[in-house]
Amino acid sequence: MITCYLKYIINPAEINAFERYVKAWIPLVNKFGGQHHGYFLPYEGANNLAYAMFSFASLAEYERYREKIKSDNDCIAAFRLAEESQCIVSYERSFMRPVFE
Repeated sequence: MITCYLKYIINPAEINAFERYVKAWIPLVNKFGGQHHGYFLPYEGANNLAYAMFSFASLAEYERYREKIKSDNDCIAAFRLAEESQCIVSYERSFMRPVFE
């Protein structure tokens, strides 16, 4: 299993657009075989940081997901929302492996 950890720098003036964006992606990750662990939006402290985590069985499964989302209409609409609203300033993506024992 691999877990993708995302750290976003967001535009605080577009927090509502970012929330619409993330609510769109949770079911999309799940639709394509992943398990979304949620998004975490600013509440107290810095108002421009957000985080997300989701897992796939393997890096190969994640790579298949990345290919499939390029042609999925719902994914394209979510990408368009982020681009048009400019709610995301930048993001960092890291891959981690969970340890349960």
